[in-house]
Amino acid sequence: MMNRTVRNILLATFALVGSCEAFSANPIVALKKPLSSRSILDATATGSELETCVGQLKKVLEREYVSFFDPMRTEYYAADVTFDDPLTTLDGVASYQNNVDMLAGRTLMGKLLFQDAGIILHSVKGGEISSDGKSISDIITRWTLKFTFKGLPWKPTARFSGISEYKVEPAPASPEGVQIMGQVDYWDSINLLPGGTYSKVEKGVALKDFLNQISPGGFQAQTAAPEVPYTLLRRGDGYEVRRYPTMNAVQIPYGRRDEGFGTLGAFTRGMNPLAPAVMEVPEDEEANKYMLWPLTFAPPGSDVAPEAKAAVEKAAEQGQWKKCEILQIPTKDIAVGFFSDASMGPVVRRADRELRAKLERDGLVPSTEDDGKVKFAQYDAIFSMGKRRGEVWVDLEAGDANPW
Repeated sequence: MMNRTVRNILLATFALVGSCEAFSANPIVALKKPLSSRSILDATATGSELETCVGQLKKVLEREYVSFFDPMRTEYYAADVTFDDPLTTLDGVASYQNNVDMLAGRTLMGKLLFQDAGIILHSVKGGEISSDGKSISDIITRWTLKFTFKGLPWKPTARFSGISEYKVEPAPASPEGVQIMGQVDYWDSINLLPGGTYSKVEKGVALKDFLNQISPGGFQAQTAAPEVPYTLLRRGDGYEVRRYPTMNAVQIPYGRRDEGFGTLGAFTRGMNPLAPAVMEVPEDEEANKYMLWPLTFAPPGSDVAPEAKAAVEKAAEQGQWKKCEILQIPTKDIAVGFFSDASMGPVVRRADRELRAKLERDGLVPSTEDDGKVKFAQYDAIFSMGKRRGEVWVDLEAGDANPW
């Protein structure tokens, strides 16, 4: 449980942030549009003209996410725009912009409290025009947000994934033709309902979710190697969904896990292998189990991982390495569940069942290729002390079966 002193410090900090927001944000300040500007819409605008305006707005939103709202295109927001997320409720374009600038570290308070803020946009959908051309459906963005809270000595990083619903209306008097009237954000971790819909919760639930992320984690076991980077697609209730890049890896069959670690440790000496080690255990206890170590991964923007030349040449020698197979693994979306007990069979299988139940609850579809198999990942050096990081992995079905 979180230390009471730490909790009080955090609550006092949030109160201070709220006071600063109220002080610095002037709700009557809005971007003034030149009187000579003429809207690209008029009272007789057609549906296709409105569709063009909505398309432009979606492009503006994409650019705002990529730049972390620097600049924020305030001309697309109504002067009295409302913003509501699980922790914050704001009114007015100036309050809205001040909140973004603070999180990004572009205000004095933001510089003191936050660093490394970033947001990844996964999709922009919606914005359909009604048949009478008078209304616009909500624009929905799906995203992942992270920032480091440097107001605490251990500088924890908080991560959130979710959606934003933008309420958009035609604005014939505006040069942009459309305006954002309100934005409502939902977090996957607390607002997601069974089946994949979202609903609001009490702000105390959101505060607890945030505090749990930034509380001290205690003594952690030593990691065995640098971790393969991934894109967090969802931080859900009790699980994550990650997109891993294309990788080259070495795989062997194994009987005992310590022997598998020993063999792969000897094979990869001097190659700088990566974490985690991924084990695949079939339902049939007589069938082979496999252990895999990542070696290289594709850089951002590429689907090609650098060749693991030394590993390929060593595996070709056969001899003691004849069971070592070099694999190229394509990019995958993987659902991840967590456990901290020793990676014994009953522990891992229970964690796998619990993860699959959560995926079914939230409307996510596992890949059928892994039926009957259990995958689990180990990050820690095999005999290290401290809190261990154990995970079960379930590959998700590609294509339109899932939201990404």
